[in-house]
Order: sequence, then C-alpha cells, then structure tokens
Amino acid sequence: MSGGYQVYRAALPEVCAADPAKMVFTADAEGRCEVFAWDAGARRARQVTRRPRGTLHGAVDRDAHVWWFDEDAHGAGCWRFQPFAGGPDRPGLTNVPSGPSRGLAVSDHGTVALAVGDGRATAVHVGPRGGTARTVARMPGRVTLTGITPGGRLLALAGTADVTVLTCEGEVEAVLRGGSTESGARPVPPAGGTRAALPAGDRDRLWSLGFAPAPEAEELLLVRARDDRYVLASWRPATGLTTHEWCAFDTEITARWDADGRSVLVRQDRHGRSTLHRADLTARTLTPVATPPGTVLDAATRPGGDLHYLWTAAGHPPRLCSTRGTALPEPPSLPGRVPGTHRDVWTPGPDGPVHTLLGLPDAARGPVPAVFLVHGGPADHDRDAYDGVVHSLLASGIAVVRVNYRGSTGYGPRWRRAYRDGVGLTQVADLASVRTELVARRLIRGDAVGLWGTSWGGYLTLLALGTRPGLWQAGVAVKPVADCAAAHRTTTPALRALDERLFGGTPEEVPDRYARGSPIHYATAVRAPLLVAAATHDAKCPPGQIRGYLAALRAAGVRHEALWLDSGHDGYDGHDHVTVLRRAVVFLDRELRGPARRHPQTPRSARSGEHDTTARATERRTPHAEGHHPQRPARG
Repeated sequence: MSGGYQVYRAALPEVCAADPAKMVFTADAEGRCEVFAWDAGARRARQVTRRPRGTLHGAVDRDAHVWWFDEDAHGAGCWRFQPFAGGPDRPGLTNVPSGPSRGLAVSDHGTVALAVGDGRATAVHVGPRGGTARTVARMPGRVTLTGITPGGRLLALAGTADVTVLTCEGEVEAVLRGGSTESGARPVPPAGGTRAALPAGDRDRLWSLGFAPAPEAEELLLVRARDDRYVLASWRPATGLTTHEWCAFDTEITARWDADGRSVLVRQDRHGRSTLHRADLTARTLTPVATPPGTVLDAATRPGGDLHYLWTAAGHPPRLCSTRGTALPEPPSLPGRVPGTHRDVWTPGPDGPVHTLLGLPDAARGPVPAVFLVHGGPADHDRDAYDGVVHSLLASGIAVVRVNYRGSTGYGPRWRRAYRDGVGLTQVADLASVRTELVARRLIRGDAVGLWGTSWGGYLTLLALGTRPGLWQAGVAVKPVADCAAAHRTTTPALRALDERLFGGTPEEVPDRYARGSPIHYATAVRAPLLVAAATHDAKCPPGQIRGYLAALRAAGVRHEALWLDSGHDGYDGHDHVTVLRRAVVFLDRELRGPARRHPQTPRSARSGEHDTTARATERRTPHAEGHHPQRPARG
C-alpha cells in the first residue's frame, strides 16, 4: 500500500482449463501490483512475484503452471513460470533474448510460443515448456501473438494491417485482411521487407481474439470492422474467413470463446457503458446476458458454465462476480460511500452530440469549480466506472467532467474517424463546447475550470491551454505528447505508425499538420498555470520532447511546475501515482479556489519549481478496460 492507495490490474483472474479452482490474478502488494495464485476451493492466495517495480502480466496454463513477465524499467525482459503450489522459477524458453513482450501462448501439451520485440521487428520463438527455443519467424514492426491452437500446430499473430496464421514451423498458413485472405506455405519475410500499407481508419480491419479451446478445433475468432459496424468473424484452415453478418454491433466489441468452442461471449462498449451477449455460431442466435447497469471491465465463461465478470459504476468500485458462486479474490475495497452524484450530459456538435459523464460534489449548491479529466488513447473512452482520481476531486469539492470527444471508442466507427478540424484540434473543440454548455447551465464556474490528462489526455490538455487560453484557469499534464514531430522521431514503432495514420504521413511528408496539432507550437500563448509530470524512462511519450516544451514555457515566462518521475510510461507500483495525485489535487485546488478554501482531501506536497522523485513506482492505470483489441497501439 502507498498512503492507503492500492494497485491492481482491472482484469479477471486467469483460470486453469483443467482445474477451474486454480487461478492467477494480480493484486496490491505493499503498493505494487504483483502476481498471485488463488485456490478457490481453499479460498487462499499465494504471492508469486516480488519485484521492486511490480509485475502486471500473469497467466496459468492447462498444467497449472503460473507464468509472469519479468521485465526491467524499460519494459524488456523474459517470461518465467513455476508450479502452482510454488517452486523454483524457470525461464519459459531458454536462448530467448531479453526484449519487450509481444505475447505468450501455451498449448494443451506444453508447447510454448513467445513473441519478443527488438524495436524494429518481432521474433517468434517456439519450444517445449522450459526447453530450448527455436526462432520460427521474424516479422517487421510490432506484431502481437494472440493465440495457439490446443494441439500446438498453429499460431495467430496480429499486425497493424493484417492477421497472420503460422504453423509452429514458421510457414504461413494464411494472411487475413479485412477484404481478403491469402493462403500458402510461404516463409515470413525477414525484417526490412515491405510493410503493408496502413488502412484509412477502421473501415475494414480485423482483430484477432484467439483460437477455440476445443482440442479438435483449429478455429480463430476475430472481430471485423465493416460498413460502419463491428462484426464477429472466424477462420478455419478448410473454409477460410467467415463473417457472421447476423452478429453485428454499432459500437466496439470484444469477445471470448466459451469452453464448448462454438459459443462466444461478446462484450459491447456503448455510450460509456457496456453489455454482454452470448452468440451461438452454430444456431446463429444472439442472447443478452444480464448484468447490472454500469461497466463490465472484463468477462469470461469458465469451465462448467460459470460466468465471471468484473463490474463497476461511477459510485461503485470494481467487484468480481460469479454466476455459480465461485469464490473469487476480492479487488480493493473502500471504507464508506463514494462521494458525489453523477449524470450524463449530451452537447450538440457538428458530427453528432458529444457525451459527457459529469460528477458533482455532494455539497454543490450552484456552480462549482470543475476539472476536465481528459482520457487518453485516443482509442479509448471514459466509462460509467469508478476512478480514484474522480473520487479525490469530488471529495475535495471539485466537479469532474469526462468528455468522450470525437475519436473516442464506444460511439461507432464514424465517431472514431471524425477529425474534421485536424488531430487534437477536433478534440479540443469538443472540450470547449462542453465547457460552454456546462457554464451556461450554471453547473460549473466559468472562472474556475481546469484540465487534467495523462498521455494522449495530457497532449490534449497542453493543446487546449495553448489554442484556447481564455477558457482554462489551470492544467495538469501527466506524461504528455508535447511536440508531435519530436515524439514521432523517438517514440515506439507502433506509435510512429499510429501518428502516420492520424496525421496522414510522417513529419517530413506533412510538416504543417504536425505543427498545427502540436502543443509546442502554441506554448507562448499559454496563460493558465500548468503542472507537467513526466517520466525519465518513458518510451511512448519520450522525455526529450517534454523538456523542449518546458524550455519554451520558461522562455515565454509561463508560470509552471515540473515533476520528474524515475519510471516509464506504464507501471505497476502505486508510489508515483500517489505522488502525482497529491501534487495535482493540491495544485488544482489552489489555482481554482484560491487561498480561502477548505483543505483538499489529499496530503500536501512540494508546490512549485522543478522536482524529481526516485520513488520506485510508475503511475497506476485507472480501472478501465485495457482496450478492446490489445494489439491496437494507444498512448494511454
């Protein structure tokens, strides 16, 4: 624990297919996220990992071995495993170079597949559990391993523009694209080969969601974006790609196989909330699955027909549920009630109404100071879900405004593609229009409005402060993109590809677009006091481009504070998150309400100037679902 703050991964426990009472989950361990083994029959947990910076990624295979990714501060490492009851740690495969994980898959018979990145390409390694690896493929760019067949013959790998099905010998079984399927036993080209052209938006894309669990099956589950809908699809070696047109949704979905290998549990995110459906691929039926109103962060059908799901709402911290009453580990709980009242607001806009989740303090009487908590992504959205930052602000008497601006998920493909004013500027226009409406309705004070965002949300915070300086009285940007061209040069390959898709090319090809959407271009126009928190090991939003932005603020005489964290972009330890939370709440309380205020609900910290922290932690992710399709790159 860190100051009463707990960290955990907002996901279900992983369940052993052969013994559903054996599970693996992540939970708080003295302020770090660590991997635990859970015996549901005995209702007993055993801590598996104890790493100085915490551990996020854990799994369990059919033989009940517990797996985790042992990584360094830069995200490079290797997969390890041990028996469920405990024992010596062993490498998943030997002779695999350290690097960022691009996926783990273990067959029913102990064949292990690992995908590892090196900055330019992704290598795929295969071998018996704990044995020597064979490198079977090397694919250019960032590629994610999304599954292995139960018998261990086929692998699925998702790239930016296609899904490749390989044999475990490295031969290409099929290349699946939105509009076509190519088959044939061809070797994967070495790094440096021609990359597939990036698609324009999500008009016809595929996302790989894993192979059917039935031992005799070799069937891959996919989601396909088609004709402004999201449709279930599947692929078999004998029949190729099949699109299940009867199972279509107007907003983003993800799905998991049921244990029978013919039914699929579908989770849809729509307008800030979520619903579950069961799709029978043989009977071609779609049946709603009842859950409470709010957000299902994760859901899966387990052996024996049990349904596990992780549910939350704005006033309710996440809780794990089992329809069969299975004993599940408890996520962090809170003493007493969650403060505030919550409502939806829809603001007219040029591409349709903009949806906002508004939280008001309990004691609100008339307009109150407000903070726009700007979500990251951009392929993400704010949900009717508990958030510790929202809790802290509401407890301090500050309203919280969460806007699902154009480009957010959960409102359909057209909303995702609506960038009519340009990258960043479109989203800032939505933030400004929502602010205007809430001020006009006397829900928030027009002279006391702040912005707070992390990653892409931090980018929008800086851009809004510079392009519309008269609207905001304070800003907090955590690990932001501050200079789009500089970030493109030094960020990860996946995010360079995302930038090129959003801007329509590289900074050399379309320099005006990068400049127009870049916060550093408007740094001299910033008028509101600003707190910037950055990480010295951040690979996604690199520190160099943030230092350049801070130098521009100093040259222009803009009042600002900087907080440097000894961490990376993502993390599994709570200390840095608490440091940022305390500093930001105190900063916003001071700037939005002035000296004649009641004390904020977080302890005070250093208030001004450059500050460094060597706390071991990185920022804890808010309890949102971690993306509908994990291979889609996102900044935060």
